[in-house]
Amino acid sequence: MRTSFALAASLALFGTAASAQKLPVVAEAPLRAHLSFLADDLLEGRGTGQRGGDLAVRYLETQAALAGLQPLKDGTYRQGLKIVGSKALPDSTVTFSAGGKTIAPKFGEGIVFGASNGQEKVAFDAPVVFAGYGIDAPEEKWDDFKGVDLKGKLVIMMVNDPQPTASEPNRFAGKSLTWYGRWVYKYEEALRQGAAGVLLIHTTASASYPWSVPANGFGHERFNLAGSGNAMEGWLQEDMARTLFKAAGQDLDALRAQAETRDFKPVALNATVKVSLNSTIRTIEQFNVAGIVPGTDPKLKDEAVIYSAHWDHLGKDDDGSAKAGSDHIYNGAIDNASGAAALLAMAQVAVKQPARRTQIFLWPAGEETGMLGANAWVRAPLWPLARTAADLNLDSMNFVGKTHDIGVAGAERSSLYASAAKVAKRMGLRLAPAIPDLSGAFYRADHFAFAKAGIPAFNVGSAVFSGDGSFDFVKDPKESSARLVAFKKDYHQVTDEYNPSWDLSGMVQQAQFTLNLGYEVANDKTMPVWNKDEAFGKVKR
Repeated sequence: MRTSFALAASLALFGTAASAQKLPVVAEAPLRAHLSFLADDLLEGRGTGQRGGDLAVRYLETQAALAGLQPLKDGTYRQGLKIVGSKALPDSTVTFSAGGKTIAPKFGEGIVFGASNGQEKVAFDAPVVFAGYGIDAPEEKWDDFKGVDLKGKLVIMMVNDPQPTASEPNRFAGKSLTWYGRWVYKYEEALRQGAAGVLLIHTTASASYPWSVPANGFGHERFNLAGSGNAMEGWLQEDMARTLFKAAGQDLDALRAQAETRDFKPVALNATVKVSLNSTIRTIEQFNVAGIVPGTDPKLKDEAVIYSAHWDHLGKDDDGSAKAGSDHIYNGAIDNASGAAALLAMAQVAVKQPARRTQIFLWPAGEETGMLGANAWVRAPLWPLARTAADLNLDSMNFVGKTHDIGVAGAERSSLYASAAKVAKRMGLRLAPAIPDLSGAFYRADHFAFAKAGIPAFNVGSAVFSGDGSFDFVKDPKESSARLVAFKKDYHQVTDEYNPSWDLSGMVQQAQFTLNLGYEVANDKTMPVWNKDEAFGKVKR
């Protein structure tokens, strides 16, 4: 009896000591060094399928080994993924016939389009159908298709979600954008419906970005994971869509109004389309980079916490579409050399103090081209998804200075929020107040690939993604917020370059919080879970 009491006391003391144990401290010097190198012109913007991307992978795997991370499989830090690159050639055309009129929108002005099925030549004639929002969401009792056969037809859809009403203020998350509102979902749904092709109607309000974004995107090489994809997908500029619908005897605004109701059914337009799409196609191999810190607990070491940050950006542009007088290098210093560098700095200290669960440091490829690396990991994980506790993602970090709070948007969907609150309290931080996710930021970073697979995940502390400067900065709050908001003009531009004068104390703060949260999860008795009413919680791991 006395022995049992002594053992219990010893265990209690051990538990107290363990909980009071200081966690590894992330240092600014290595973070800054990694950031300045990854964002250097030498890496040419770390473009997918470009030399700069290959250099980034080589640097990351070298630094992972130097830090002491162990390779996950076969002695390598790489996970290969096959990617198909495609770019529409100038002789490609989309021509509509409607109400006796011929409408041939000019590529880049009235329309942009491309192939994602890996075919060099796509040609078809098809009837045109308007499918409203193009959403099939049983949990919202919403079906825009109503069993209408869309096989072999060109489907035109709206982006965003059905808007809230007085009687249903919270349908489709109210003013926030849900997964169903994202263009990626629309393309995936068109493929499931068997459509010959799909076009999305662009408005700045509904897409949350100007026409120049899809125009630039389709004007360059686009990438998809090898496999199935739409034969033709793209966007219609709003005025062009209005012209087409009018010629087809329909009022676009009236159809939009119909599409806001559950009674909506696909509307066949009095129009056909002739598509001739010729593309340059190439298949390349890109690489995720990953290394581990093995866990110490005999049982829990078989479970893992993932820290992720994509390494790619937009690369080097030699076709003259970058700003005149620029070096044509999209360095991506903030997006996302910052996150990639932070993970390296975190790994350097994490290897010296393992947690009970295994910790995985993952640098996915191809985030800018559709979260390709993260999706590839989920399709063929190097660590079982059922034994993956969480993914904590870093993307576009704070370069302005320390804050009194930390952003955890998306954490409220799972028990990670309670864990984040504990960590923030220990660090003397507040959790930043939640704001409506008007642009669907939760669905736009690599963590979402893990979320769709049923793993609790969110993008940690991204002040840049908030876009409104709402964080509470320690120094010069108004000026600091203004500098953060001003980054919008540099986002996905050649001007996203490293500046040695940046105050990286806030970036270190975010990295430290993320690492502390990872340890909180890695040392806990149980794995995080989704909230009961969260759709991702219904996915079995």
